[in-house]
Amino acid sequence: MSEPAFWTFARRPVALALAGVVGLTAFNQLLGSRLEAAAPLSLVSLSGRAVAVDGDTLDLDGRRVRLEGIDAPEMGQTCGRRWIGTWNCGRAAQKALNSLVDGRRIECQSKGQDKYGRELGICFVDGHDINAELVRQGMAWAFVKFSQSYVSQEATARENKTGIWQGTAEAPWTFREQKWQTAETTAPRGCAIKGNITANGKIYHVPWGDWYSKVKVEPGKGERWFCSEAEATEAGWRPAISH
Repeated sequence: MSEPAFWTFARRPVALALAGVVGLTAFNQLLGSRLEAAAPLSLVSLSGRAVAVDGDTLDLDGRRVRLEGIDAPEMGQTCGRRWIGTWNCGRAAQKALNSLVDGRRIECQSKGQDKYGRELGICFVDGHDINAELVRQGMAWAFVKFSQSYVSQEATARENKTGIWQGTAEAPWTFREQKWQTAETTAPRGCAIKGNITANGKIYHVPWGDWYSKVKVEPGKGERWFCSEAEATEAGWRPAISH
């Protein structure tokens, strides 16, 4: 797979200072490359090859990393085009993230774990902030409920009508809430997460997932409903991965 154009002159090694600090150069000094320059990091705790699970989650050498400070469209989510019609912005966000990480070594600064056991990370490729680039491309929102880090990148994408900002787009947190409210009306006890057992193990599906409507829960096979993702995770189920 050929590299995106903005990588052709932006690749450079990460310099490590003797104290263990990662040295990063301001991005706008790198021959006009479009990726956001990263602030100096005190510790890069995770590194390796990664694949995109969705628009804001990576599988980094077997570790699940949720990109901190951003929220991308869900895989089953569509957004409005500039003039007419819709496009699958959720799947486009996953492809955008995958194009940034594919075949490259990723380094992530861990911000701890969320309640599902995922690492919360600010992740870099060639020293540049992946989280920021997704927001700049209009493939994710700045998740201002938890962080103000990417507000300026979102403002730029809005002004340029890039990605999700080209037409009408529903914020993913609103999309998830509405999908849950619809699903819980027919789910047992309002517990709307489907626990499915497949050849790949115990998988759970959330109402906003693109496979949710196709999955049937068969209790006779040991399948079950869950009231939250945390409950499903604690019971040994793992989230569905869309490709």
